[in-house]
This record gives sequence, structure tokens and C-alpha cells, in this order.
Amino acid sequence: MNAPLLDNKPTLPIRDHAALREALEQGDVPTLLMVLTHFEGDVAFMQRFATYIGSIFDPPQSIPEELTRELRERLFALLTREPPVADVPPEETLLRKMLSTDVGEPVDEEFIPMLKEQMGFEPPERRSARPGRRAPSADFKVLVIGAGLTGLLAAIKLNEAGYNFELIEKNPEVGGTWWENTYPGCAVDTPSHFYSYSFELNPDWSHYTPKGPEFQRYLLRVADKYQLRRFVTFETRVLGMTWDEVAQAWDVELQDARGQRTVRANAVINAHGPVNRWKLPDIPGLQDFRGPVMHTASWDSSVELKGKRVAMIGTAASGVQLGAAIAPEVGQLTVFQRSRHWVMPNHTIEVPEAVRWAQRHIPHYAEWFRFRAYWFAADGLYENIKLDPEWQCEDGTSVSAYNEGVRQYCLQNYQAKLQDRPDLLEKLVPDYPVFGKRICMDIDWLDTLCRDNVSLEDNTLDHIVEDGMVLKDGRKIEVDIILCATGFDISDMTGGLQVIGRGGRNLKAEWGEDDPRAYLGVTVPGYPNLFLTVGPNSAPNHAGGQNITSETQVHYIMECLEWLNDAEAAALEPTEEATVAYNVQIDETMKGLIWSHPKAQSYYKNSKGRVFLSCPYRLVDYWRMTRAPVREHYQLHHVASPAAGASAAVRG
Repeated sequence: MNAPLLDNKPTLPIRDHAALREALEQGDVPTLLMVLTHFEGDVAFMQRFATYIGSIFDPPQSIPEELTRELRERLFALLTREPPVADVPPEETLLRKMLSTDVGEPVDEEFIPMLKEQMGFEPPERRSARPGRRAPSADFKVLVIGAGLTGLLAAIKLNEAGYNFELIEKNPEVGGTWWENTYPGCAVDTPSHFYSYSFELNPDWSHYTPKGPEFQRYLLRVADKYQLRRFVTFETRVLGMTWDEVAQAWDVELQDARGQRTVRANAVINAHGPVNRWKLPDIPGLQDFRGPVMHTASWDSSVELKGKRVAMIGTAASGVQLGAAIAPEVGQLTVFQRSRHWVMPNHTIEVPEAVRWAQRHIPHYAEWFRFRAYWFAADGLYENIKLDPEWQCEDGTSVSAYNEGVRQYCLQNYQAKLQDRPDLLEKLVPDYPVFGKRICMDIDWLDTLCRDNVSLEDNTLDHIVEDGMVLKDGRKIEVDIILCATGFDISDMTGGLQVIGRGGRNLKAEWGEDDPRAYLGVTVPGYPNLFLTVGPNSAPNHAGGQNITSETQVHYIMECLEWLNDAEAAALEPTEEATVAYNVQIDETMKGLIWSHPKAQSYYKNSKGRVFLSCPYRLVDYWRMTRAPVREHYQLHHVASPAAGASAAVRG
């Protein structure tokens, strides 16, 4: 479905009474309650629902029918009233009470500024409209690497602010990860109504958890709306870049079908993302296999799976999606589990048409529904990853009472679905705490493993031969096709680019194979005007939220560019002192979080055991930290006179 974005705000009164009745009947009750309270401010009525609204991890409580009937009737009367009721935003005390009631737990005041933006109540500021702002020079060019979720966002904001910029994209279309990954079952594991730009809510998601193709269509519609393809140079790769000290600019080496060329950019935003560098697993004999071998990120749809004997290596995020999707059509699926992953109950539930109608036509329904999705998929889960020093757990399977509660929530799902398969239960349940590494969504995965044509091998693969898989005990499983759901090379955050900074510094040499460091995950000393996205220690691994992190980092980058423009400076970079201090703080904070648990072994950690990928802060903390650059943490560079032959640097 090529559904529209939520361009036109819902208006009152609503005249389609039949559709409204249906939407009120099928709509999410806490969200409908927030809509009513948003307009009427009736705290007493809202509080009558409070005891029935709680966390998604709590046993659901049934709201009395007479109470929901009263809510629907009051809301129907309000939304059809003529003349229409005034739409006045709730003042902050009321807003906080509403937020806390909506999720059944306290939502502190510190969240309100971010939530006003992220729920779509307050559209992001257009920098071009700032009073007295100096327009950027047309000679100052920004180059963005990648046209995925983050690169497209950067393009929107650069265009709004009037910058001269260009996107370089290796693929023939925008979308990044969501263009590249086309394997069966590919899906987003963040709720649909949360995983989008805050300023481009989509009221027409077909499922509460979107499939990959649907999210790709969302990005295509965003690109169409903002006419972004005119800024993109497609089918071109960035090979590397070198900082020109005299010109205070980057010489960026590109390669396309015609060969290599060099372009100059005053600033570079690296938005190529960490999940596009895949490789086949290093398993002895893989190169000897005679049949098709595919990685999920390089899917060949011409390969026929129906009725075939298929081996699938890997049981993390892409594996559980792929396995569940292909099991009904293949002849035999043998799953090779390399390590165990917690799976959380999830369902591919369709969004009823009446609820989509509510998203489009009931004022503020979409915004309030987005908040509830955000809370239970992101910052509402942060307590789950904190180590409680008082918590007693001899086997190390949980780190706090909250974490144990989430573990029990997941365990109930395992026990219910595998009650007749104790062999699978023994193989699948991890011995580390939930969220110790990336959690997976159980979209029919446990049910799939119970199928007659599916078998699970737990860390038994020894090597591969031309017609099958040989196990450690010598048995051979004959297969026709090998599918590798084996992830990506996350730790090399240069992404294969050669980056030569000030004074000949080499970023790859400084970071080594897997030990990247940066300031706020965005800037690096010695590499002026190089801006990272999803850089070291900035991934929101406590739950979902990459969309918010992308918006946050692009906002910060734009504020850095605005500072440069206002100061009429050529470049900026963080100081060594500020970067070291920030990383000391990162490492110290990380000690109190679940990823530092001795049983939590994941790709979040490097070969020395340091957590290099995860952000140790809540999304709201990182949002606050990235509102504007702290000027004393940076030094500015100005182009010196030709006689000087170099730049002049000053502290910010």
C-alpha cells in the first residue's frame, strides 16, 4: 500500500459518525483516554482508569465495560461537537500526569521537552527561520555518505537550513538497510508507530511491527515528499578522504562505473550505517559446497527454496525472521544455532482499518499512540539493564528484580510454546540476563522450531562438505542450500574507508580493528568537520530507538555547522581532553549496566571485552546532551592568510 504520510492534521468536528464509532470501539483505550484528557483536562475521570493501566509486562487488567463505554461516549460527543472544541496543548503539570497514567508508571519532568518533539506535538525548528541568522555560504559544501534512514534525514535538515550539500549512495535507490535486505520475513523489530521520523508520522502502518518492504516504502515516500533524489549521486562508493590542512577541507575519493575521482567537501557526514558490511561466516569447507550459499543481506530471490533441504546458520534477529518465513515451504530446514538469544513475545498483528482511521482523523491519537509505543520499546525499559548491587542471583541469569520480571515474562512464552518439546527448551533458553545482548522478537519463531520439517542443532557444526553439513560427532546432514543469517562486521566503524586527518593521522590505525572512540559518538579529535552517525557508544541497545538517535545526532551536527557559520570559521573538532573525559565517563557508566555482565557476550563488545557500541544512557539523556555543542569542548579552525600557509586554531 502506498499510503500517505500524516500531512494533513486531523480537524474537528468529525462528520463521519459511523467511522468514528468504529474507531472508538476498536481503538487503544489508554490512547483514547489521553485524547479526551488532552482536550478536557479532566484529571478525576482519567484517574478512574489508572488502576487498570500498567506495563506491557504486567498481567493485563480488564477495564470495566461501563467505564470504557463512558469514555467512548464522552469522546464521541467531544469530537463531533459544533462549534468544535478548542485544541489547547495541556500545560506541563497536566501533561506529566497524562504521560504517567498512560504507561502506568512515573514519567519524570525531564522527559517532557523531548517528548513534545518526538510525539510530534512541537515540530522541529527550521534553522532558516532563526532571527538574524547568517545564511550559509554557497561555497561551503557538505557531503553525506549514505541515503538510508539517517542520510535522508540529514538531507532534509541541510536543505531546510539552506546548505550546499550532496549525498553519495552506493545503491541505485535510497533506503540503505531497508533497500538492501530483501530476504523472506525481513522486518523491523521496533513498533511501527514508533519507528519513524517524529515529523513524518505514518498513520497507515499495516502491522504493529512493520515488514522491511513496508518501511522501505515509507522512506521512498519521504524521499518523494522532500524531493531528495535530486541531491543524491547514486551507484557511487566513497573510498576514503584526506584532510587538506591549508584549504581546511576534505578531499573525498569516489568510485563509480566510470572510475575514480576526487571531490572536495568542507564537511563530511558519515551516515553509511553499521549494518551493511556483511561477510560469509568463516566455517571450514564453506567454499567447497556445491549448492547456493546466501547471506541474508545479499539475497538472491531467483534461488528456489520450495521443497529443498535447507541449512540456516544463525539464530539472531535476521535468522528468526528468515526461518519462520521459509519453514512452511521448504522440504527440511536444519537450523544451526551458534549462540542462544532471548526472544520476546511478539505478534505480526494487523492494524485494523478502524485504528488506521483513528490515526488519520482523531486529533492527537497518533501522537499519544506513538508515546506508548516509545515507552515500552525504549526508555521505559532502561531500568531493566541496570545492575542492582543488592540483587541476589546465584546463577547470574538476572541483574535486578525488574530484569527478573522481564525474564519471567519471556520464560512464560518459552514454556507455553515448548511445553511438548523439553528438548528444545533445554537448547534454547539462554543462561545470561535478558537484554545482555540483542533481544529477538518471537514472530512465530518458537512455533517454527516445533514443526515436523524443522530441526535445531545447538553448536554442533564442525565443517561443511560439497553436499552437506558435518557435525562434531561425525554425522552428515545433506542439504541443497545454505543460508547465512550471520550478521555484520560492526566493530570496524571506519567501514573500510581510509580516513586521513590533520597531520596525517589515520583513523583506522588509531581505532585498530575494534576499539573506536569518539566524542558523543559524533566527532573525533584530529578529524575536523568529520561527523559520525551511530558512532562509538551511541547505539540505543537498551531497546529500540535508532530513529530518535538519528534525529538527535543530525540535530547536533546541524548545530555544529550553524556554530561554524555564525563564527565564520572553517572547521571544528573536539579537544583531546574533552574526548578522553567523555570516554572515561562512558566506561564508568557502563560498569553499572547489563552489557558488562560476565555472561553477556555479544557483538556490542570488542575483542578486549570493552562495550564499544552501546550508548550507556537513556534516549532522553543523549537527547539532552546533544542539544548544542559545548563550546569549551571544541576548537575552531580558521583559514589563515596565504602567507601563513596553514590554519589558525582557537578554543571555542
